Amino acid sequence: MSNYLQEKINNSFTYIPLRATSPYSLLQGAVTMDKISQNCLDYNIPAVAIVDNNNLFGALEFCEHMSHKGIQPIIGCNLNIKSEKHTGSLVLLCTRREGYKNLIRLSSEIYINDHGEEIIDFSRILELNEGLICLSGGQNSLINNLLVNNQKKDALKIIDKIKNTFKDRFYIELQRTGFDNVEEDLLKIAYENDIPLVATNTSYFNQREEYEAHDALLCINQSTTVDAEDRFRLTPDFYFKTPQEMIDLFSDIPEAIENTLEIALRCSYKVATAEPKLPRFSGLDLDGEAIEFEEQAKNGLKERLKIFKVDNEKKYWDRLNSEINIIIEMGFPGYFLIVADFIKWSKKNNIPVGPGRGSGAGSLVAWALTITDLDPIRFNLIFERFLNPERISLPDFDIDFCQERRDEVISYVQEKYGEDKVAQIITFGTLQSRAVLRDVGRVLGLPYGQVDRICKLIPNNPANPTSLGEAIKGDARIRDESDQSPEVEKMLNIGLSLEGLYRNCSTHAAGLVIGDNSLQDFIPLYRDPRSSMPVTQFKMKWAEASGLVKFDFLGLKTLTVIDKTIQLIKQKTGKNIKINEISLDDKATFDLLSSGNAIGVFQLESSGMRDVLRNMRPDCFEDIIALVALYRPGPMENIPRFIACKQGHEEPDYMHPMLEEILKETYGVIIYQEQVMQIAQILANYSLGEADILRRAMGKKIKSEMDDQKERFISGATDNKIEKDKANYIFDLVAKFAGYGFNKSHAAAYALIAYQTAYLKAHYPEYFMTASMTMDIENTDKLSVFSNECKKMGIKILPPSVNHSLMQFDVQDNSVRYGLGAIKNASQQSMVKINDEVKKNGLFKSLHDFAQRLDHNILTKKNLENLAYSGAFDEIEPNRNKVFSSVDILSNISSSAEKIKSDNQENFFGDEFETFDHISLPSVPMWSNDLKLQKEFSAIGFYLTGHPLEDYKSLIDRQGIISYQKLTEITDIKCKIAGTISYVMERRSKNGKRFAFVGLTDEDGPFEITIFSNLLSRVREKIIPGTSVILDLEVQREKNNQRLLTNSITPINEFITKSLSKMKIYLEDPEAIGNIKSRLKRNGSSEVSLCFLSVNDKVHKVELSLGKNFYIDSLVLSSIKDISGVSKIEEI
Repeated sequence: MSNYLQEKINNSFTYIPLRATSPYSLLQGAVTMDKISQNCLDYNIPAVAIVDNNNLFGALEFCEHMSHKGIQPIIGCNLNIKSEKHTGSLVLLCTRREGYKNLIRLSSEIYINDHGEEIIDFSRILELNEGLICLSGGQNSLINNLLVNNQKKDALKIIDKIKNTFKDRFYIELQRTGFDNVEEDLLKIAYENDIPLVATNTSYFNQREEYEAHDALLCINQSTTVDAEDRFRLTPDFYFKTPQEMIDLFSDIPEAIENTLEIALRCSYKVATAEPKLPRFSGLDLDGEAIEFEEQAKNGLKERLKIFKVDNEKKYWDRLNSEINIIIEMGFPGYFLIVADFIKWSKKNNIPVGPGRGSGAGSLVAWALTITDLDPIRFNLIFERFLNPERISLPDFDIDFCQERRDEVISYVQEKYGEDKVAQIITFGTLQSRAVLRDVGRVLGLPYGQVDRICKLIPNNPANPTSLGEAIKGDARIRDESDQSPEVEKMLNIGLSLEGLYRNCSTHAAGLVIGDNSLQDFIPLYRDPRSSMPVTQFKMKWAEASGLVKFDFLGLKTLTVIDKTIQLIKQKTGKNIKINEISLDDKATFDLLSSGNAIGVFQLESSGMRDVLRNMRPDCFEDIIALVALYRPGPMENIPRFIACKQGHEEPDYMHPMLEEILKETYGVIIYQEQVMQIAQILANYSLGEADILRRAMGKKIKSEMDDQKERFISGATDNKIEKDKANYIFDLVAKFAGYGFNKSHAAAYALIAYQTAYLKAHYPEYFMTASMTMDIENTDKLSVFSNECKKMGIKILPPSVNHSLMQFDVQDNSVRYGLGAIKNASQQSMVKINDEVKKNGLFKSLHDFAQRLDHNILTKKNLENLAYSGAFDEIEPNRNKVFSSVDILSNISSSAEKIKSDNQENFFGDEFETFDHISLPSVPMWSNDLKLQKEFSAIGFYLTGHPLEDYKSLIDRQGIISYQKLTEITDIKCKIAGTISYVMERRSKNGKRFAFVGLTDEDGPFEITIFSNLLSRVREKIIPGTSVILDLEVQREKNNQRLLTNSITPINEFITKSLSKMKIYLEDPEAIGNIKSRLKRNGSSEVSLCFLSVNDKVHKVELSLGKNFYIDSLVLSSIKDISGVSKIEEI
């Protein structure tokens, strides 16, 4: 590298930038690697150093990027140093491999030390100096800070220590950026102590014109505003200066420029990529691993075949031996042993593990080692799709673990291989279009409402984010805002400049790396403040490129649902369900799926998927595999044909008799990538390794590769006596399907989890629904869906109870008992203490008893109110209003009882006051049904014990108003529907008009409608959450989606007034007449009559009309229904 650089220098005398700062200096650096390399090419700069603050996040990426551009990379770091009471920075640059290893250690220690701050002791710099050049640093450096503060003596001590340690590898750094006017001191020290000078310019941004945008970036970093007076600022000189600008700037000290070349010549080390380095399994060498691997695989298959009886064992042993040989030849026995080890440990410790994920399920060795739980031969899964001897690549098992116990597995891996050899992987969050505008708007001091309005004009699609430039180009309203306001124009311009820069770093959700030696020997480490586990400083791509092997430890909630269901069944019934040994041809399971009753079933619970299930009527496990693979954009187009052929309405097209065996399972439809491989194997004599390369080529659709493969395919097919035109036709057809063919191994593994959840729902519905609700305990939308599903299945949901509810949902009396932990706005810790008290001392007998037995911190206003709203006290006090009105009294009772206990005071009032039962609670009427349900909704998140529409059931039925469930079953596009409003979200369309999404519920569950501007302006004041309404709906159906629009929305009160002609009130007690009279109003047009039974020798129904001029609305109906002595009301 140095010879290359020497040649460049001989050809053109120049200057080398030694202080380029990348965006990896989070919210500080704004010069991307693309810009750095382009500057080098534009200004004829042969080498450049990256010097980020404290970190080496970009070290390997920078070296690879610059090398590919023909530029020598130099790796450095600006480290935050502490020397006794003094702090500041020093710059270290790598000259060779040993220097890089030392820099790794220093940077890692900054983050994984226990100091609570990102800093390292000066002594460590001196200890780990080999292979490093030290620059004294510029703005905010340790030496400059001392000189600025007139502590020259201390500065000289530090300089002396550095010089004695680094010797000729120490340079005094000069910067002319308008900061730290200490150059005179630095020059004097350098000349008196014979220390060479070097000129640098820290580049935080690319061009001088970007200073304003970068200043805003610093404000984002400091959580301040540009107008703040006491904040940190840079000057406009911290940009990437050209060589000529630097030569001119230091024309009086030319040796400072020349020394940049000298340093670059001395820094000959480039961080390199490396082959994957796996730890040795249990200390074995390669031969030992191969022997252990083969032994475990063969023993494992013996155990599998004892449980799963097969017709042709030879077929299994032949394939096992073939896979073993390939894996050993490719050098991967250790990888399989490592994965098998932590999976076996997990299963031994009853931690649920998924049956497989991705192409790994195609390996028989993986099944034998219990890495996967799906027999690949039974389901025709292909090993070469996972590991192809003709396309060398590392195997990659992604493992699903129980969400709640995944961390236990990671801890085991750390313990087994050593904490210094295991780490998670870093990720970086970026300033995306909406986020960058919000940040910039805030630091510029723009009104929040204005910024929020503009941000909401940018489409929000996390899967495919819209860039700020695209949003501005695509939406005239954003351009109008910019034209009308210079402040908005400034915000947008700064946002465009900063968009895409890194904002923060975090930890990859699943990735884990395991090294063969201490990770700090070859990769820098970081520690996320929220985790005790080290994290690689390189993101995934570069961590793997450095030679680390990634293992994915994924948390899958469904595995936890299955485990909780099985635990509940065992706890309540004593049955021990072995989920991996259930029959895969269970009729009850397929009946459940064929009915579309798949709420809660993994992968199959969306409304579109449930429709497909009803149409398909699956009757074998292979149908579920196909459905998992088909229900995606692209392949979905084949669903109608698949169903038609399955039902016998159409004949399958196998394209050629030789392909019938492959395509019979999927009725002639090519669904899987594995089918593409098998077609090539059978029709054109491909090896499965070659076929995998064909599959990849078809997926990429690179014309040159496709042309080569087509020629090879036709040649092989004609050798099998297939006509050239037919072979050409089949290739083109296969290529079309292969573009979106799905990995069957992955589909089969996830189909198995889907089947297992369906099996549990079919056979143990209350247990399965209880576990599902527990796992979504904080998601009220899901709880509402599950609650409605329980009602449809005839499973009773018991309301929350301070006496009988646990924190989680529970099965009681074949019903689902609502968990206290699901009550909104109630302290989880307090709910646990309520549970503990019941377990310890028995049920609460009264409100007084409840108050006296619990800590007063539990009886907070918020806790008591939400418990009352939810009905948790109904067993000991059915009047929820009474509980609500007694909140303060109950809290005082608790405090007093606690004081007596803690003070051990003598009770001077005698035994009658010992329990506080003498304190009376307010006597208040019960809430009306409507009010009770509204309060319940606020605490539960949906209507649990009833629904506001229940009071209007006869009216709804009489008027032909349908439920949301019925809506999904009819083909009409216009109808009437009733619902109670749960939320209203107003939005602005592209043309600036307001519209709203309105969420409603009925007794079947939640749904959403859209109201456009012309109607919204008329009904805005009527669409209030909690209001029940009647809607005229228009249903727009497109493929698997439907959209509900309305052109009329009427509060149910108004609707009743218009449509109710007569109300019959049935009496049980004549005493109720007085209360009825007080609640009726004679200013309407409806008839009211009283009905009661006369019982003498015979039963006679007596009806008495009170008149036809009464006003009746929902409040009148509700208030009369609540009168004691009224048995029912009939609306006509």
